[in-house]
Amino acid sequence: MILSSLTGRKEMNDRVFVDTNIWVYAKINGKDDIKRKMAIDFLSKLKVQVYISTQIINEFFNVLAKNKIDNDKIIESIYQILNNVILSEVTFSIIERSWKLREKYHYSVYDSLILASAIESDCTILYSEDLHHNQLVENKLRIINPFK
Repeated sequence: MILSSLTGRKEMNDRVFVDTNIWVYAKINGKDDIKRKMAIDFLSKLKVQVYISTQIINEFFNVLAKNKIDNDKIIESIYQILNNVILSEVTFSIIERSWKLREKYHYSVYDSLILASAIESDCTILYSEDLHHNQLVENKLRIINPFK
C-alpha cells in the first residue's frame, strides 16, 4: 500500500514524526482524492526514520472506524504502518511534557501529546496538516504541513 520505498530509512539519522491525518488521507478513498494521492506520494518518498506514537494508532483506528471501514482492513493497515515505523508509547512523562507544551503553545491536549511524543522521540520534524506550518517548538521540532 504505502511506505513501500522506506527500505533505506534506517540508514539515515534524521527522525520525523508523522501525524494521524496523513496516514488517514493515504488510506481513505473518495473523501479527498487529491490529498490522498499527495499523502501516498509523500509517505512513499520518505527516506528517514519515521516515528509515530500509540496515540496515532488509536486515532487512525478511530477515524477509519467512523468511516465504516471493515475492522479487519483497519487492523491490516495498522500492521502495514507498524512494519515501516518506530512506535513510541505515550508514557506519563510524555503526558506531563504535553501539559507544559499545551500551556506554552496553546494547542489542544491531543495535539500537545503529539508534540511531546515527537520531541521525546528526538524527532526534528513533525509532519502535520493540523498545526502551525513552519513553527519551531522548543527550538527542537519544526512543524511542516506536507500539503503546502
